[in-house]
Amino acid sequence: MKKTLKHQSLMKELAPGVRQIQNIRKTNADLEYIEFQVLELENGAAYQEVGSEQEICIVVLTGKINVKTEGKWYEGLGTRESVFEKIPTDSIYIPAGTPFELVSASDNVRLALCYSVAKKALPVHVIRAEDNIIEERGLYQNKRLVHNILPDNVDIASSLLVVEVYTEGGNFSSYPPHKHDQENLPHESFLEETYYHELDPEQGFVFQRVYTEDGSLDETMTVEHQNVVEVPKGYHPVGVPDGYTSYYLNVMAGPERIWKFHNEKKHEWILQRK
Repeated sequence: MKKTLKHQSLMKELAPGVRQIQNIRKTNADLEYIEFQVLELENGAAYQEVGSEQEICIVVLTGKINVKTEGKWYEGLGTRESVFEKIPTDSIYIPAGTPFELVSASDNVRLALCYSVAKKALPVHVIRAEDNIIEERGLYQNKRLVHNILPDNVDIASSLLVVEVYTEGGNFSSYPPHKHDQENLPHESFLEETYYHELDPEQGFVFQRVYTEDGSLDETMTVEHQNVVEVPKGYHPVGVPDGYTSYYLNVMAGPERIWKFHNEKKHEWILQRK
């Protein structure tokens, strides 16, 4: 296991007007199924990829972009200036082996590029904000707002699962602690996961613990704005201090595109409270 599961912001210039905030690859992470990038683009800046064995979901975190792939432009993707507007955004699914280029169409463009090896051929698909499935989960100090971008009951991607989660100060999220690290369907699926965090205000922090019951992995991290936490296995709750709002983007992938999780039994009793 590498020394830490937390990745700090990079702030790396890739090209004129294109800055890389995060770059999670198999070479720098303990992940087999997921790779992940966050990019910031100035208005009019361009970025492109030639395609690989990986499928990609591009989530427009903020701002607007135009995307060209397979000879067609998809224009005006994006709905918000800040993730903390708490409204869904547009995303686009790019199949494996498919080149694309994108151009920033506004100021304040920030993108999450989510990658996993494709298991079957699927078409390009724009996931509009109105296509997101919105949920409110939890009770008491365990409340969060969820935007399902690529849930497992939507057959748009072959590997990727993508979701946005908002948690207000004083609440826990991904709680009670749950895991999905055993290929034991229909009871539990094996899915790796990444958490890309943003905080409002930005100087805030959250706590995230990633741990297994046997103690082979047990790391508690102070996570700041634009950090990424990788979850190769184990339970992974998040606690948000008072006064701050947490946003995180989850990417999951594994052998099967099914989300079946297992709650840690000693904490499951909290779900039974009246």
